Amino acid sequence: MPAAERASERDTLEAMEADVGRGLDALDTPTEQRTPWWRRAASSVLPPIVAVVLFVVVWQVLWASAIWPEYQLPAPGAVLDQILARAASGQALTILWTSVSRAILGFLVAVLVATPLGLLVAMVPLVRSAIGPILSGLQSLPSVAWVPAAILWFGLNDAAIYFVVLLGAVPSIANGLVSGIDQVPPLLPRVGKAMGASRLQSAGLILLPAALPGYLAGLKQGWAFSWRSLMAAEIIATSPTLGFGLGAYLHEGQSLSDMPTVIAAIILILVVGVGIELLVFRPLERRILRARGLASGP
Repeated sequence: MPAAERASERDTLEAMEADVGRGLDALDTPTEQRTPWWRRAASSVLPPIVAVVLFVVVWQVLWASAIWPEYQLPAPGAVLDQILARAASGQALTILWTSVSRAILGFLVAVLVATPLGLLVAMVPLVRSAIGPILSGLQSLPSVAWVPAAILWFGLNDAAIYFVVLLGAVPSIANGLVSGIDQVPPLLPRVGKAMGASRLQSAGLILLPAALPGYLAGLKQGWAFSWRSLMAAEIIATSPTLGFGLGAYLHEGQSLSDMPTVIAAIILILVVGVGIELLVFRPLERRILRARGLASGP
């Protein structure tokens, strides 16, 4: 074979090897497709706005058709007037702050209790056998069932409300952490043990960071359960000494047979739940997944 042909074949093989190498590097490298901020804002803001507008239109049509009487299905404008009246008087901010501050404080305490509990259940087989089924049972138990017992134990005060919130949030957070730790590759704890890490160091420096996605899912569910538990407690445990939160606002509308007030309270409860999800948990989840190469985007 002439030398020129051998050189040509060698150059072709080298080019093919370079292409294969670049292809493998491209597979290993996370791809990020950056989109303009206005397109990201439009894709995240416009769909909920369109859904809300469609919901209000359907609501208005149903009200105009007079299928149900006014006291059962008020007009959207009547509900909006109720919310604006509370906002103008400053009462809406007080109502929101009373419930949101309770929910945040109760949730933070639940995180402090559930995190070591979840680590203990995940790392000690005897504890898992003893407590694991109880945690699952508590998670499926409606939080409203604890309200009468909490009132009898603590009286009509904040302790009863926080007790209900804790029992609603702790099982979900602990079970989420246990589930996240169960999905950690067994090699990681073994490497930590080989490097001399104690059980406490392994839990804090290896298992907990590796289980962050599952732990975050437990935190989201724990927040949802704590918010629902708080509303149940505020609806049932009503007293002037407890302040006037969203649950009490909803209970007031039911007591007065005032459907605009009832629907306004439901809307405010929903707004808080959606707002916490969009402003806190969704950005946190996106950041954790992107740091692990599980999500693309800016």
